[in-house]
Amino acid sequence: MATTSDSSVSFEETDTRSDEMNSTIEQWIDELVAGVDDAQASEEFQEWLDVQSRFYDYSYRNTLLIKQQYPEATRVAGYPWQEEFDRHVQEGESAIWIWAPIITKQYPECENSPSYHEQSDCNYDETPPEEWSEGLVGFKPAPVFDISQTEGEPLPDLDTEAIGEAGDLVTRLTDAADEIGVTVRIVPADEWTHGEAKGICEQLSLVDAQPLVEVRDRENEADLARTLVHEYAHALLHFNVDDDTERSKREVEAEAVAYVVGRYCGLDTSGSAFYLATWESDDPEVVRERLGRISRTAEELIDVLEEPPVR
Repeated sequence: MATTSDSSVSFEETDTRSDEMNSTIEQWIDELVAGVDDAQASEEFQEWLDVQSRFYDYSYRNTLLIKQQYPEATRVAGYPWQEEFDRHVQEGESAIWIWAPIITKQYPECENSPSYHEQSDCNYDETPPEEWSEGLVGFKPAPVFDISQTEGEPLPDLDTEAIGEAGDLVTRLTDAADEIGVTVRIVPADEWTHGEAKGICEQLSLVDAQPLVEVRDRENEADLARTLVHEYAHALLHFNVDDDTERSKREVEAEAVAYVVGRYCGLDTSGSAFYLATWESDDPEVVRERLGRISRTAEELIDVLEEPPVR
């Protein structure tokens, strides 16, 4: 592939920046699709997952842009570096450009911003402008900088911490089962009936129609937690997929979600293997959908884990 962590891109020209950002995303996905059976493609994919684990609540488009421009980034911000943290960008540093939402007042009928409304065919004029609500009308390029590009006052509690010890993570995951919408069982090893599988996700009876996740108990709590995340991802992503070929393709998605969430929680998931060759027949739009599912599902699981326990 042409783009690696050793050859980052930059978007310097204001007039062409938006087009270049879109083009870079499209090129990366096209090259990933073209090289899914190549080791370099798997390495690129894992590098993106590393970035996604650090910016789990960013869209896949923004984490791709961060990866291409500054793959070692750990925490990015724009003006808040100076306004909120009393830090400033060091001289000579280049901005990392990402897509920022445009939130402004919208015309109630067409939901366009006033400037775009003027160019549309919408003639809605029933509600006065002072009563219009604000909403998302688009995205624009926005500059951010990684903390390593700034200097000033240290940030409190900057390092990402795991959610306690691995044992605590297993407890949090099992406690979150109801909210995720699954029934979970940790099965003693001597009662396990699913061969070499570490976990399974299957349909319960018609009386209890939510997915059943079962994982084989083991001494390695980190691996147990990772398997739970993997099977939760199957429950959220693939439960209604009947086609065997598509299910094998989505195995990569579940493994990728487990990788992102595991990395976020401080687990060592470096042994993951991503068999991207199963995506070989997919066109770029399908791969975009897969990347979006990975990032959204990882964010959903992390958000559940981050919620304070109910007392």
